[in-house]
Amino acid sequence: MATANIGFEEKLWSMADKLRGSMDSAEYKHVALGLLFLKYVSDAFEEKFESLKNEPYADPEDRDEYIAANIFWVPKDARWSNIKSNAKKPEIGQIIDQAMIDIEKENPSLKGVLPKDYARPALDKTRLGEVIDLFSFKVGDEASRSKDVLGRVYEYFLSKFASAEGKNGGEFYTPNSVVQLLVAMIEPFKGRVYDPCCGSGGMFVQSEKFVEEHQGKLGDIAVYGQESNPTTWKLCKMNLAIRGLDSNLGEHHADTFHNDLHKNLKADYILANPPFNISDWGGARLTDDARWAYGIPPVGNANYAWIQHMVNKLAPSGVAGFVLANGSMSTSTTAEFEIRSKLVTEDLVDCIVTLPGQLFYSTQIPVCLWFMAKNKAPKGQRDRRGEILFIDARKMGQMVDRTHKELTTEDIKTISDIYHAWRGQVDAGDYEDVKGFCKATKLVEVQEHEYILTPGRYVGIEDVEEDSEPFEDKMVRLTAELAEQFTKSLHLENEIRKQLGGIGFEF
Repeated sequence: MATANIGFEEKLWSMADKLRGSMDSAEYKHVALGLLFLKYVSDAFEEKFESLKNEPYADPEDRDEYIAANIFWVPKDARWSNIKSNAKKPEIGQIIDQAMIDIEKENPSLKGVLPKDYARPALDKTRLGEVIDLFSFKVGDEASRSKDVLGRVYEYFLSKFASAEGKNGGEFYTPNSVVQLLVAMIEPFKGRVYDPCCGSGGMFVQSEKFVEEHQGKLGDIAVYGQESNPTTWKLCKMNLAIRGLDSNLGEHHADTFHNDLHKNLKADYILANPPFNISDWGGARLTDDARWAYGIPPVGNANYAWIQHMVNKLAPSGVAGFVLANGSMSTSTTAEFEIRSKLVTEDLVDCIVTLPGQLFYSTQIPVCLWFMAKNKAPKGQRDRRGEILFIDARKMGQMVDRTHKELTTEDIKTISDIYHAWRGQVDAGDYEDVKGFCKATKLVEVQEHEYILTPGRYVGIEDVEEDSEPFEDKMVRLTAELAEQFTKSLHLENEIRKQLGGIGFEF
């Protein structure tokens, strides 16, 4: 599952960035991501179009053929082949704008969402044509969809936009392997799926994939989301529309804390990656909010406000899985300690997983997964009331480029299998503690540790194989290796002095 480095992302960005010129980054992202959207829907459409051309009695211009295959219908003039053939014309801006208008007409849920200002004079049409030519690779055909190429390019572009705007890119996109792990653990088969900070919709896309892979019906899940960033809200609408996912994201973007668009919702599954450690969330204006059943969250950090908001949204047997910064597990501020201790005492904390670093494109903050459950003794599963499962997965994952790591398919299966076995799910096998990796811990022990939820406190240290090399032999070997390193170091030092001396710098 080594997909973090697609190979063309950086080249695409650097060349597309020329288009920006004097345009503000916040404005430019509409241009770049709009083109990406157009390319995606055209790729999927044109692949199906070619397939239908080769089928007897099939009409490649029959709209119903595409709807039946859950593929976005693209009107003739909005197809990428038409955009590309006109890329060098001065009126290319008007052609793209008209394509967006035509697509919105075909899909009312996208009304007012797609960017339609490619014709404006400030946009260099020669460079716009050059960027269109860059999109020679596929993003929306079946092979690209299976690799989530669209999501990866979105992730890369959005982190670049965030960097240019001085924001944390983590608020936009959750790494694919992290979302897959969340989905694999809570298994959203049937019911209402909710994300209170849904970004570009990655949680919903993975939920859709999960249902499809397990032969479920997409109509069995109902998607609810909310997003405060207007650009990202539009992006999510696009992302879900091209995948044929019905969703309720509200009529507009809105702040979940101050304008909850789903006030009466009780969700069966909650999946979320709230922005980490937000200090300016307006908590001072919400001290009397009904959602703070376990204590008023501090105005300087929104982490525990997000936790309580999600607990408030859970149905009687609902499960929530979400990403938080590691500090959330052990913070000792008075307000957060009080809330955490009550969440533990009320037996709402189901499982905590610590993850390896370097998973995110735009932040190196180490993160963990929280799982909350309203019912820890569901019908047909083990009674886990009075227990919390701790999993320390910090040693998992593999590097996929110089700076990024991903959880492998095997990692995701290992972690989710442990959780399912502990929950006593059918065919999950028997659960056993694994020293250094996982432990089912009684609440009384957590209370003894002052309600700290860091798995490392509970899972212990893994057993290591006994070192059979005699101490004296080891010391001879190590000192010989050290002497060799010292010799190399001295040689390098002399070489550096020599080179610097050659250009007139003595020291």
